[in-house]
Amino acid sequence: METLIEIVLPGIAEPEELQVRRRAIPAPGAGQALVRVEATGVSFAEQQMRRGRYYDQPPYPFVPGYDLVGTVTATGAGTDAALAGRRVAALTKVGGWRTHTVLDAADLVPVPDGVSAVQAETVVVNGITAWQMLHRLARVRAGQTVLVLGANGGVGSILVQLAQLAGAKVIGTASQRHHDTLRAAGVTPVDYRADVPAQVRALAPDGVDAVFDHVGGPAIVDSWKLVRRGGTLVSYGSASTRDATGNSQLPILKMLARVYAWNLLPNGRHAYFFNLWGGLRRKDRFRARISTDLSTVLEKMAAGQVSATVAAELPLTSAAEAMRLAESRTVAGKVVLTP
Repeated sequence: METLIEIVLPGIAEPEELQVRRRAIPAPGAGQALVRVEATGVSFAEQQMRRGRYYDQPPYPFVPGYDLVGTVTATGAGTDAALAGRRVAALTKVGGWRTHTVLDAADLVPVPDGVSAVQAETVVVNGITAWQMLHRLARVRAGQTVLVLGANGGVGSILVQLAQLAGAKVIGTASQRHHDTLRAAGVTPVDYRADVPAQVRALAPDGVDAVFDHVGGPAIVDSWKLVRRGGTLVSYGSASTRDATGNSQLPILKMLARVYAWNLLPNGRHAYFFNLWGGLRRKDRFRARISTDLSTVLEKMAAGQVSATVAAELPLTSAAEAMRLAESRTVAGKVVLTP
C-alpha cells in the first residue's frame, strides 16, 4: 500500500533534527483534491520557522513547506473531476514538504503546458511576492529606476525580470562573484558588502523610484533615504535578524512602526511592509488575487519571458541538506525538493 512521506519540524531545531514520518495517504473531502507533490522548496520562511522566528508560524510540531507543484490524482465530492491529471501549483504556507497532500480545489492554480514542476516551483511564492510588490504596491512603470536588494536571490531574480519587462532600469545588490551574471542580465550591480547608499547615489544621484528590501533591520533607513519623491519603499523580510534571539515579533513591529511614521511625512514618498497573507480579509478575494497573479507569472514563464535559477534539486528526504545549502548564502536561486 502506498504511503505518504512528510518532513516534520519538531520544534526549534537544527536541520539534522528534522524528522521523516510515514502515514496513510488521506482521501480528499468535499471541495478538495489530492495532489501528488512533484516539487516543493526551501524559502526564507522555513529558515526562520526552524528558529522559531517566523512571525505567524503554527505551533510545533508541523510540516513546513510554503508552496508546491504537483499533479491532482483524486477529487472529492463537489470538485470538478476534470482536475484529475492536471499539474497545479499551490501556496500553502506550511505543509508542502510531503509526497501527497489534500488541498482545497479553490487554492489550485493550473500550470501551463511546457513548464516543468521544478520550473514552476521556483516562481510560486517568489513569483507572487515579486509581482504583487512590483505592480500592486510600487506600481513600477517604464522609464523608472528601481533598486533590488539581493538581486541574485529567489525573489530578487524574479523582481529583476518583471521590472525589466515593465520597462524599468534595475540596480541590484549582490556579492561581487554574482556581478557578471547580473550584468549579463542587464542589471547594474553594486556590492552589498560595501557602502550601498554611496554606490547607488553615484548611479542615481536623485534617488530611485522604488526599493525592494528583504534585509530589514537598521539598514532599512538607508533604503528609505534612497527613495526619491513620489517613490516607494517595499520591505518584505528581515534577513538581517534571522539569527537574532529574543522576541520574534519585535523586528516586524519595529518595521511596521517605521512604515507608519514614514507615511505620515509630507514628502510624497510611500513605504510598505509586504505580507503575502495580509491586506485581504475575505478568503475568496485572497484566492482570486493569488490565482490571477500566479497565473500571470506562470504564463510569462511559459512564454520565455521569465526564468528562475534552480540552486539545487534534492530529494525530499534530504531536507536537512537542502536547508543547510539554502542557509549557506553560497548559492543563487531556489533550492528545490523533489519527492
